[in-house]
Amino acid sequence: MQRVTLQELSQEFRRVLDKSGFTPEKSALCARIFTENTRDGVLSHGINRFPAFIDYVRRGLVKTDAEPILVEACGAFERWDGQQGPGVLNAHRSMARAIELARMHAIGCVALRNTNHWMRAGTYGLQAADAGCIGLCWTNTTVLMPPWGSSEPRLGNNPLVICVPAKGDHVLLDMSMSQFSMGRLNIAAKSGEPLPVPGGFDSDGNLTGDAAAILRSRRPLPIGYWKGSGLALLLDCVVSVLAAGQATFQIGAEGDETRISQLFVAIHLERAGCAEAGAQLIEQILNDLHSAQPSDPDRPVTFPGERTSRRRQESADHGVLVDTEIWQAIRKL
Repeated sequence: MQRVTLQELSQEFRRVLDKSGFTPEKSALCARIFTENTRDGVLSHGINRFPAFIDYVRRGLVKTDAEPILVEACGAFERWDGQQGPGVLNAHRSMARAIELARMHAIGCVALRNTNHWMRAGTYGLQAADAGCIGLCWTNTTVLMPPWGSSEPRLGNNPLVICVPAKGDHVLLDMSMSQFSMGRLNIAAKSGEPLPVPGGFDSDGNLTGDAAAILRSRRPLPIGYWKGSGLALLLDCVVSVLAAGQATFQIGAEGDETRISQLFVAIHLERAGCAEAGAQLIEQILNDLHSAQPSDPDRPVTFPGERTSRRRQESADHGVLVDTEIWQAIRKL
């Protein structure tokens, strides 16, 4: 492991993107998103994912010159086709459009098809919250997880984001439907460290915290057991229907995870007439949460997303601790 400054990260991302067919504008935004994801401590969907992203570009699965096109518009709802463009750019643009619609209608909803992996899902929830909106978004994925009662993968882990604007750190829930994302499992498998709680089944059907065993068996554990399995299924149903795009079983049949479907919802609090009262209520809710007696005196009760600003400051002050092997691979691209 080694520390790398945010400037070094951004420059390397930008260098590789510039040489991979991106326009200067697209390269700058894409590099910023990868850098910010890494800065916030989400290495699995920041720097660790960058070599695979470039591999998809060079194989033609991610089309650098593609521009999303509007397919259908109906008031506060729009359907777009991502034309297999870069997932981070399509997602950023889709949430921006949902925010624009929310400024007009109080709520905006954009369904997106034929896009690619958006990296850190929480990026787009934070984008909405920074604009004074409640943000809600999710994506389907390729086949990654067995439905409850089966040992054969049929479901995606279909990450879901809900983000509420708040003073200081926004309240950000960013979770896959598996107990741990595939990126997190890969990090744990490489380090050899056990997961903090069981994250799936081994090849004998036993719950385990051994990430490598879970990856071998292809049996990650759904959150809430059968509840997470059901939620993963319904998220896939809703997003593929509204986007008129591919469902998980169709994505899985292609081999590579591409041409996926996503949904972006923004609710503009000021346009909905509840910005001031809502901010006060959110503050009261969070204060009440913080008043809960912690089980461990050394670990205070926090809300999801609360440590984001602290991580950002640490990254700015000391650089980001990254995997040396991955960093060197990026420098050689």
